[in-house]
Amino acid sequence: MSGDIRIERDSLGEVRVPANALYGAQTQRALENFPISGQRFPRRFIRALGLVKRVAALTNGELSLIDQERAQAIATAAREVEDGTWDEEFVLDVYQTGSGTSTNMNANEVIASRAAQLLEGEGLQVHPNDHVNFGQSSNDVIPTALHVSARISLLEDLIPALESLESALRKKSEAFDGVLKSGRTHLMDATPIRLGQEFAGWARQVELGKHRVEAASDELAELALGGTATGTGINTHEQFPTRAIKKLSAFTGIPFLEARDHFEAQGAKDGAVAVSGALNTVATSLMKVADDIRWLASGPTSGIGELLLPAVQPGSSIMPGKVNPVLSEALMMVAARVMGNHSTITIAGSRGNLELNTMMPVLTLALLESIELLARGCRAFTDRCVVGIEADPARCRELLEKNPAVATALNLRLGYEVASEVAKEAVRDGATVREVVLRRGLVPEDELDEILNVRHMTEGGLDHGSR
Repeated sequence: MSGDIRIERDSLGEVRVPANALYGAQTQRALENFPISGQRFPRRFIRALGLVKRVAALTNGELSLIDQERAQAIATAAREVEDGTWDEEFVLDVYQTGSGTSTNMNANEVIASRAAQLLEGEGLQVHPNDHVNFGQSSNDVIPTALHVSARISLLEDLIPALESLESALRKKSEAFDGVLKSGRTHLMDATPIRLGQEFAGWARQVELGKHRVEAASDELAELALGGTATGTGINTHEQFPTRAIKKLSAFTGIPFLEARDHFEAQGAKDGAVAVSGALNTVATSLMKVADDIRWLASGPTSGIGELLLPAVQPGSSIMPGKVNPVLSEALMMVAARVMGNHSTITIAGSRGNLELNTMMPVLTLALLESIELLARGCRAFTDRCVVGIEADPARCRELLEKNPAVATALNLRLGYEVASEVAKEAVRDGATVREVVLRRGLVPEDELDEILNVRHMTEGGLDHGSR
């Protein structure tokens, strides 16, 4: 011991470690080897890692593979890791050994040191490998923690956030069902729709995204725990994975099961890539919804202006009174990040060389970040934007009356060619379709009222133009 430094030893020799650190030699070596990004594993992952260590200790105690005193102390220390008590001890960069061995050993060393403190006075030592990591390998622990943390985050964070957004959009679709407006295709005027129909379409996108995420989360139910180094299960009790995973399911309230094939579970990360694919689709949907709302709220004088968004903050440092669609823009940036993360996850997932994927840390970081960003982004967008959206029926009516696509309703009565002439004349003269039809004497006024019933146009069918 020298000053605030203590000397630790591992298989490579002596290492100088901060005297008050719970971690030991292997963590210190990794800390020095990977000063790359400053990014650490997320809280969700550390929580899951602590949980895996806790169920492993309890199971090894039950199987009399570790004495009860050590097993209970390890389980208590691991529970503290779950709860975040020792987050400052998890010091390693995500960009490290591709198996995540450094972080697994970080957990083993912290838990061993803390368990030893809990056993102080009983004359028992706790070894990070021989006791905390008994019956395990980084190669099955890290993918297990990945699946557990991602599945918990999907079920506890993202799916409820998507449900909240869907509900808010559906409420708006009901409130705006009577607001008639121009549809738009190619950003150009198209046949009339109801504003409520537009919101219902967005709600359905979010609903389908939620279903995709729910289905994808089942991809994470199988766990690698029990496969140890290469998938064979060497140095672990045959009952260990079943018992440990049963406890893990009980503690989380979420069903997990042992991987049907441990070689698949450790050599491939296809389940995580599939989840990311669902997240990528959700991001695609949210990009459209947020951008559509931004377009429809554009203005106030030279844009579409059919929607009025809550004014949550000043929009410009130089233009007084300007208010921008900031929540839409924030969610669109979230979507862009998730799309980028999907590329990272796809590449990382493809590096399952032989019996082990060697890009698990960055895959974990990207996947958990995508889930968290989508969940928080949806919450903010829902609470600070969607619930406060108002329609401007007068503006919707103003634009609809000038919409030449209303002439589509004349097709069944006058034919496409004549209706097209009416539409072009309306655009050229700045007139309405009604005005052009009447001045040309094409349809009697009482019949025209029925043909150009805009509400009927939003309900489909043939009746509006065939009478």
